[in-house]
Amino acid sequence: MPVPILLYHQIDIPPAKRVPFRSMIVHPDAFRRQMAWLKRLGYKGLSLRDAVPHIEGRESGKVAIITFDDGFRNVYENALPVLQEHGFTATNFFVANQIGGRNAWDIPLGAAPAPCMSASQMREWAALGHEVGSHTLDHVHLLDVPRQEASRQISQSRDALQDMLGMAVTSFAYPYGDENAEIRALVRDAGYAHATTTERRKALLGDDDFGLPRLTIRRNDSWLHFLKKCLT
Repeated sequence: MPVPILLYHQIDIPPAKRVPFRSMIVHPDAFRRQMAWLKRLGYKGLSLRDAVPHIEGRESGKVAIITFDDGFRNVYENALPVLQEHGFTATNFFVANQIGGRNAWDIPLGAAPAPCMSASQMREWAALGHEVGSHTLDHVHLLDVPRQEASRQISQSRDALQDMLGMAVTSFAYPYGDENAEIRALVRDAGYAHATTTERRKALLGDDDFGLPRLTIRRNDSWLHFLKKCLT
């Protein structure tokens, strides 16, 4: 059965004026409604780690995989309570060198500054049953840096997160969706078990474990558009 892997970035009140990446900021009320719809329709919200048996066809049932990119603090503040309320788990892909920092990769492009989770908040996220994944050290374009630097970004981010957590990190997300066969091999060789892309479709049985597609949820998605992404 095809499995939707939902991709969120920030859960916060979007800026009033137009700024780059404003569409990636989903209002907390919209997120709450979306999770309620999943629950109402009989879906179980799961982290990538928890949903592996469903992706691999070993378990059946209606599941939606919930993922967040970048490790923003507003996800801890606004999404975590909703996930807990519904009994859902989720995966958050953290930029390792910005734990306790902010979206340094986006600000030069005109994006509004937004703080990232602290190490203690990330550890609480994990302690509550949610998954911590890696999104490189610095949110780089992996196709634009030398192979050695791409390998460092991939492997050292996992090491850093594991040191902070005291537990294994097995999932990876390619920043900007930048990846190819060589980058996938670097992720595999670094010890990860799965990696997600930005290819827009549901995950299917037989998909490459290091090329799982995701469906981006945006600020202006209506409830109907959200349901179409999940159900069709």
